[in-house]
Amino acid sequence: MLKTILYIAIGGAIGSVLRYLTSVLVSKFCPETSGFNFPLATFIANVIGCFLIGLFIGILAKNNLTESQLKWFLVTGFCGGYTTFSTFGMENFNLFQNNNSLLAFGYMALSILLGLFAVWFGLLLSK
Repeated sequence: MLKTILYIAIGGAIGSVLRYLTSVLVSKFCPETSGFNFPLATFIANVIGCFLIGLFIGILAKNNLTESQLKWFLVTGFCGGYTTFSTFGMENFNLFQNNNSLLAFGYMALSILLGLFAVWFGLLLSK
């Protein structure tokens, strides 16, 4: 069990650092989104994370590795550290609090729909 926790922790640390770097890159290359109040970095991280979890699960299943340490590292650790659903919830709460309901609903709908599509696409590519 300790070995599994270590794999999850290492994967989570890597995912968390890459999540931070996603925010840095988005703010560097898309500075105009900060004035629009759309949480683009979180949106991008969630869609990429959904794609990666689909890809990883598909590849692991294809290679009979669904109970391997690699699953704990990639899926639970890395994807768990990279995706930001708790931040997503807080940002939507803030959008509602700031009377940006339309933007909040749009953000939620796009995140869910593109997230589901990205999972499907990741699974498709893994076959």
